[in-house]
Amino acid sequence: MLPCAAYLRAYEPLSAFGPAERAHWTAYAASADRPRRAGALAAEHAEAVRRLIALPPIVAPAQESRHAYVRWADGITYICPWQTRLRSWLALRTLRASAGPPLSDAFAPRQADLAAEEFARWEGRAGSPRVHIKTSSWSVPLSWFVLFAPAERWLVLGTPTAGQSKGPATAAATRTLVYATAMSQARKRVARSLAMSRRFPGGRRAESGQAAAALLRAGDELAEIGRWLEEFHPHSLVELDYGGLVQLADDEALRSDQSAAEVSAAVTAMAEGKPELAAAMYQRLRARWRVLEAIELGS
Repeated sequence: MLPCAAYLRAYEPLSAFGPAERAHWTAYAASADRPRRAGALAAEHAEAVRRLIALPPIVAPAQESRHAYVRWADGITYICPWQTRLRSWLALRTLRASAGPPLSDAFAPRQADLAAEEFARWEGRAGSPRVHIKTSSWSVPLSWFVLFAPAERWLVLGTPTAGQSKGPATAAATRTLVYATAMSQARKRVARSLAMSRRFPGGRRAESGQAAAALLRAGDELAEIGRWLEEFHPHSLVELDYGGLVQLADDEALRSDQSAAEVSAAVTAMAEGKPELAAAMYQRLRARWRVLEAIELGS
C-alpha cells in the first residue's frame, strides 16, 4: 500500500539549475539505476518506512535526497527533486503547529527537537524554502484542479498491454491518475480564476451556501498556489498525481472522475452569478470525495 495522498509537483528544465546541480541531474536522468516513474513513489515510500522503523526513528535524513522525478517533453528533460530532507522538516513543522501537545510530541520527541533545531539553522542560512512537491492526505484540494484542463488527464488502470488504459498513455505501467500541464497554462488558469472570483458580487455568494463557502476557501488556497508557481522557471511543467488515492477507488470511479472539469464549471458559474450551477458542480465533487473522507475517518 502506498500512502493515501496526492501530490502536486513542479518539474523544472535542466537549464533552471546551477552548473553543479545540472550536471548531477543530467547524469541522473540518463542513469539506468534510478527509480523509474512507475516505481518512484513506492521507492520514496520505502525510504520513509525505513526511517520510521529505525531505532531511534529518523525524523529527517542527515543529507538531502539525490533522487528526483523525471519527465521528458519535446526533447527537454524536466526534473522534480524529491527534497526528502526539506519536506520532512516542513512536515514536522506543520505537525507541531497544527496538532499541539501531546500529539505533536508523541513521535520521537528528542529526535524531533534535534530536527527542528537543524531546520532552523538551515533556514537561517538558506532563507525561505522552495519545495517542488506539495502533498495532500486523503483528498485533492479543489484549488489544485484549477491548474489543469480536462484533456490533460491521464488514466492507467493496469498495464497498457492488458488493454486497461484509458486516455493518453503515461510513462507508468501501474494504476495511475495524473494531470500534467505547462507552467504557463497553470499560471494563466490561476490568474483567470482569481480574477473571476474577485468580479463576483459578494452579496450573491450566500445564495449558493455551502458551495460558495468551499469555493471561496479554494480561492484563498489558489492565491497561495499562484505564489508557489511563481517560484519556478516559466518553462516548467506542473503535475497532479493522485498517488495512493487510486488504491481507494475502483476502475469505474476513476474513469468517471472529472474533478478538474467540475471545478472549472463551478468557478465559472460563481463568477457569472449562477449559484445553482455552482452548487450542482460542487455537490458532484462532494459526492465523489466524501467516500475517501469516510475511509479516512474509519482508518
